[in-house]
Amino acid sequence: MASWFYASEGKQQGPFPEGQFRDLVAQGVVRPDTLVWTEGMAGWQKAAEIPGLVGGGGAPPMIPSGGPPMMGGGGYAGGGAGGGSLSVDFGILDFTWRTLVLAIGSCFVIPVPWLFVWYTKWIVPCIKVPGRPNLSFTGSAMTLVPWFFGFIVLAIAIGFIGSSLLSNLLFIVQLVLYWLLIKWMVANLASNGQPLGLSFTGSIWAYIGWNLLFAISIITIVGWAWVAAAQMRWFCRSIEGTRREIVFKGSGLDILWRGIVAAILCSLIIPIPWVYRWIMNWFASQTELAPRGAQSRM
Repeated sequence: MASWFYASEGKQQGPFPEGQFRDLVAQGVVRPDTLVWTEGMAGWQKAAEIPGLVGGGGAPPMIPSGGPPMMGGGGYAGGGAGGGSLSVDFGILDFTWRTLVLAIGSCFVIPVPWLFVWYTKWIVPCIKVPGRPNLSFTGSAMTLVPWFFGFIVLAIAIGFIGSSLLSNLLFIVQLVLYWLLIKWMVANLASNGQPLGLSFTGSIWAYIGWNLLFAISIITIVGWAWVAAAQMRWFCRSIEGTRREIVFKGSGLDILWRGIVAAILCSLIIPIPWVYRWIMNWFASQTELAPRGAQSRM
């Protein structure tokens, strides 16, 4: 008799004997959109995609397989424990009109939280992650509303007071909000509709420190690129909840010359969408997933 597994809240459940598993289907515990796996399947699939499973027929045809895919740290994967680089793919026309809508709509201030979430829900699926098909963003704009409008009210109040000390405080508050935004975005990433269970564990003090270091490095004209590369490596190390390490391979020199080329091309206005895709693709290609401990064995 076959043994079945299913994914619930980003975690692997099972194994269950055939009869018990079909009881779970009948009870609605395993729904048509629930990811399931049994011996012989090449990878995790939605229950509705398995012939006869939700409808009550026989088990699907067996396909030789080496064992169950690993369920790791809040996600499932067909080959999820393997490695590889990220990639980005989106249409230029799609990017252009969405970015214009975001930019124009943001001028009216009030729609910003909704526009930001709308744009993020579009761009995240354009990122291809090995072992994590159909990446998506599940966050709600209502989470951002109190943060955003609270900051607006604070900025207006400080503007009336006109204190330089309070202006510096406002800058720190802004960094704290950006830090919270990063934590919220990472926590709301999903794959095939299942939460990945990721978390950003970088401390607020480290985040503020990196941003201050970056601001100071601008004085050196070129040093900012090396700070940016180091900050990217820190950011990747601070994402937890996956069986794989996230490693940024890019160097400061790589970022520097690409930044110079991008600035020159963007000054011409028209190439901006192509430049943006080029830069995003490079950063993605330099972001690799590797089994835990692989870096120390190299």
